[in-house]
Amino acid sequence: MKLHLTRLPVLAALAVAAALTACGKQDDERTAGQRLDGAIADVKQSAEETRRDAQKAINDAERSAERAGDKAAQVTSDVTITAKVNAALVADDKLKATQINVDTREGQVTLTGQAPDAQSRDRATTLASAVDGVKHVNNQLVVSPRNG
Repeated sequence: MKLHLTRLPVLAALAVAAALTACGKQDDERTAGQRLDGAIADVKQSAEETRRDAQKAINDAERSAERAGDKAAQVTSDVTITAKVNAALVADDKLKATQINVDTREGQVTLTGQAPDAQSRDRATTLASAVDGVKHVNNQLVVSPRNG
């Protein structure tokens, strides 16, 4: 943004130099005042283009920051969902003794690992689905009775 704004004095100086150079040309039928007015108009146009460029850069930066903020919020939300699903699974009498991995991406929860029986496997889906922010549960738990 500052880079675009620093071009303004340079453009003005170039326009004035062009105007002065134009003053010395014999084939230009305009008066020195008309040539200077033209140079000033050119500087104004360049300044407006620079202002538009700077505004575009600001808008682009704002959109990038907004996207980064949205991504950070989604990651935080996914971490929170994962923690809440893990807490719900640990609170269940049959599921607390099993190793269940919970992965969350954009509200989509995937459960992997083992469940002691089919009812517990289904219960894991129910518990995960009840957590606020969960959009879908992909239950990949394998029913495997505990040995021992």
